[in-house]
Amino acid sequence: MRLVSLLCVLVFLASRPDSLAARQDHHGTSDQRAAMVMGFDQDRTTHHFLLFDDGGAIDVSVKKSADTNNRDAIRSHLPHIATMFGEGNFDAPMLVHDSKNVPGTKLMAERRGAIRYQYMETANGGRVNIVTADPDALAAVHQFLTFQIAEHKTGDPTIVRAR
Repeated sequence: MRLVSLLCVLVFLASRPDSLAARQDHHGTSDQRAAMVMGFDQDRTTHHFLLFDDGGAIDVSVKKSADTNNRDAIRSHLPHIATMFGEGNFDAPMLVHDSKNVPGTKLMAERRGAIRYQYMETANGGRVNIVTADPDALAAVHQFLTFQIAEHKTGDPTIVRAR
């Protein structure tokens, strides 16, 4: 009887319109958190996460080259991210994804001395190149970037390729 009651409560809660709306708006909420953390509009920018045989890259650009406000915000944010990651600080992705356990970040923090993060400006934004020769750090970088691909729904390939 207790099991039937529990199931009825769970079905009721799952079918409530506010629960459905919350589930459907998860990506929207993630975009709002990302805009607060990153400082630029997620709908007007494009993220790409690339897996390379020596690490990977985080590439962010504006969708319209005339959008200098968001381009400049990207160019302000990404050097900061390169510095933070280099110090083993992964608070930003944890805030964006509302998680204390973003895959790969624990080992990336532990192996921070074996990973190099280099910011470079691109025509419409910027890129953080992530490079390591440490096999364990490399696996962690790939875990992190693969998670980002899924979370941001970028459609980027999860195949490791030459840089």
